[in-house]
Amino acid sequence: MQRLLFFLLIFGVAAAGHAAALSPTARAEIDALLSRLEASSCTFNRSGTWYPATDAKSHLLRKLKYLEDRGMVRTTEQFIELAGSSSSTTGKPYLVKCGSGAAVESGAWLRSQLDVLRSSGRARSAP
Repeated sequence: MQRLLFFLLIFGVAAAGHAAALSPTARAEIDALLSRLEASSCTFNRSGTWYPATDAKSHLLRKLKYLEDRGMVRTTEQFIELAGSSSSTTGKPYLVKCGSGAAVESGAWLRSQLDVLRSSGRARSAP
């Protein structure tokens, strides 16, 4: 039994060391998305409370780190889905409200901003 536990422990450590990381392009896109959010006049709703965009950026960076540490996110789309769209505690969608416009689900807002970044070529990392 001890051998089995030891094997599982070693296997788990080895697997964690081989977890896929974000590509430089995905990291650049996520950084650009969060910078756009932070610079916006938008507010961010999570768990029923509205927060300024700077707080939203900090929160999403913490969620990204959690996912990265576990090798659970490799693409910008996965970041949006796993970290930027809803509360991992309540499952409720996050909302973004910009100016006097209607609140929209943050996943949709982030995807639309990603489309803008990709079409302008501004989120690409340096070679």
